[in-house]
Amino acid sequence: QVQLVESGGGLVQAGGSLRLSCAASGRTFSSYAMGWFRQAPGKEREFVAAISWSGRSTIYADSVKGRFTISRDNAKNTVYLQMSSLKPGDTAVYYCTRSSTSAPATNRVDYDYWGQGTQVTVSS
Repeated sequence: QVQLVESGGGLVQAGGSLRLSCAASGRTFSSYAMGWFRQAPGKEREFVAAISWSGRSTIYADSVKGRFTISRDNAKNTVYLQMSSLKPGDTAVYYCTRSSTSAPATNRVDYDYWGQGTQVTVSS
């Protein structure tokens, strides 16, 4: 069984930064790609970023490209999302998720384990 626990969310002013962390249980963490999705009130859950098992390949949604950076530390079973130049439109619950493969993907169906989410609120 895989458990994912997110942390680092909170309230920040527009233009500010936050770093989200996701700690994963299980010995096979380094074999799988990891991702971050987000869901704003009344909206569908959307892809934000993903990283391959090795960390050498990353992909981003156009809306966050250049502002967010995903990374991972396989020795610590942890994936991070560094968010900078935050905008009110980034306000959402952010979910960490594990892919069913080693390659990063943008589609929800490619992910099989999800955390409970952490709230990020950006004030204007």
